[in-house]
Amino acid sequence: MLDTLIKGGTIIDGLGGPGRLGDIGIRDGFIVELSESISTEAGEILDASGAIVTPGFVDIHTHYDGQVSWDEEMNPSASHGVTSVVMGNCGVGFAPVPPGGERDLIEVMEGVEDIPGTALYEGIEWGKWETFPEYLDYIASRKFALNIGAQIPHAAVRNYVMGQRGRDNEAATQDDLDKMARIVSEGLSAGAVGFSTSRTIGHRSTHGHSIPGTFAAEEEIMTLARAMTASGKGVFELIPAGCIGDLEQLGGEHRTIDQELDLMVRISKETDRPVTFTMLQHGEQTEAWKDILDRVSAANQDGAQLFPQVACRPIGLVSNLKTYHLFQRRETFLKLKELPFDQLVAEMRKPEVRAAILSDEDITPDLPGTMDNLYSVFKFGASQLFEIEDPIDYEPTQEKSFQSRADAKGQDIEDFMYDFLIQDAGSRFAIMLGANFYDFNHDAIHDMLSHPETVTGLSDAGAHVTLIFDGVAPTYQMTHWSRDRTRGKKIPLEFIVQKQSHKNAELYGLHDRGSLEIGKRADINVIDFDRLKLGGLEVHADLPAGGKRILQPASGYIATYVNGVKTRENDKDTGARPGQLLRS
Repeated sequence: MLDTLIKGGTIIDGLGGPGRLGDIGIRDGFIVELSESISTEAGEILDASGAIVTPGFVDIHTHYDGQVSWDEEMNPSASHGVTSVVMGNCGVGFAPVPPGGERDLIEVMEGVEDIPGTALYEGIEWGKWETFPEYLDYIASRKFALNIGAQIPHAAVRNYVMGQRGRDNEAATQDDLDKMARIVSEGLSAGAVGFSTSRTIGHRSTHGHSIPGTFAAEEEIMTLARAMTASGKGVFELIPAGCIGDLEQLGGEHRTIDQELDLMVRISKETDRPVTFTMLQHGEQTEAWKDILDRVSAANQDGAQLFPQVACRPIGLVSNLKTYHLFQRRETFLKLKELPFDQLVAEMRKPEVRAAILSDEDITPDLPGTMDNLYSVFKFGASQLFEIEDPIDYEPTQEKSFQSRADAKGQDIEDFMYDFLIQDAGSRFAIMLGANFYDFNHDAIHDMLSHPETVTGLSDAGAHVTLIFDGVAPTYQMTHWSRDRTRGKKIPLEFIVQKQSHKNAELYGLHDRGSLEIGKRADINVIDFDRLKLGGLEVHADLPAGGKRILQPASGYIATYVNGVKTRENDKDTGARPGQLLRS
């Protein structure tokens, strides 16, 4: 007898082939039958007629490293068909941590990933672990709605071994290298799915300092990479210097993207391990990504295993009165910001308050590395700033930008933005579309996503909680790229499903899931594809210490199964928590 029988759906198995009508039988958490028609009795039968049936999605770029301590449902991922996540990206995380040393790691995470430090202080069960293996055991002791894999973060390792010297990015001694390599080896042996590092000066702590490991010498990087060789497992994840431009405003990157590519080729060839890295279209060299892909293809033909990690849409920075906006550091606004929100909006509607805020100077934040410093970005990026409409237009034309609209009205951009933010009781959202949108279309993204050597990632789910909402990427990829896009080529649904399930699972060695095949884990989505859509943005104050985050719900997920257990039904959490720690 089967536990569950999914009948009559269009099976898109994640292997890239065309969808086909069929049934899927689940028993003890595994797919045990898969055919055109199954007659075996089952405890539950789900009629999937008219729906698509896909593997659960695998999101390889998340930052739930702290959230695993206070949350079980794991949103935004769980609401968007994700059944397995990989965290510990960008070189940041919370293990290993010396006793009483949480502050240093929090300041790095808050600065890089925009997760409120107060939530991390209050929500994480500090003291439950010190080493990385102990951290994995802690995760394994908890219950979740999805599966979780963790990478070893370079910043935490360097901080643990070198202390202040590591945080100051001093050169590592041989003794330091030996200790760090041992930590990486022990972490992989305990089940880490990879190791991560960041080499861009754009990643800074709340104090404005480049995070530990940013300037690590090649000797250090190679020593840690070689620690992966003996284990024969794990992915090397890297944020290369130059991936978002030269960053001259921060002093300039210390290496070029070409030098970083040379290093990544060396890592992969010498260790025989896959390397995945962030690749975006940036404003300084809008065609550079094409050269990167050409170099990756040539290197892979010569024995490397490089997997550029690409986004499915522009990197968008959200602006709203409850989150970040141009006026957040104006003296008059700062005096009003603690008012109840409806009173704040009422005050901002007064002509004298409007005039004061518009004429005020900005008060520079005390901490240069926090996201509070974003206020100026929304002015200088006005040509890339767009209204989030209903329905949301994710590929707007240039004429819809705030700068173009302000110019058409003969209005100063600050006046325009102020009036926009206070409309509809302060509920309006705008988004600044930067990386991947410098041509004002998605053609570059289309070519990146379609390339056979790339993997889809960069959702940053769990991070940038009031700034970026790309944790909805799995839903967005299917609706936009396979159904709704009007301004260019689409991408077949079967390809998108394969990209965000089987290919990501294979990269991280999750060979027991990621496709719909007999013997695989029953991580499955049943989706009403015709009805699948993203809802409006919502600001929730549900983080520890009352921290806020932006969520965007989806509708159209009939059911999601994790290890054979139904975790979501008709877009709602069932309360089931069958998720497991994914050990390599």
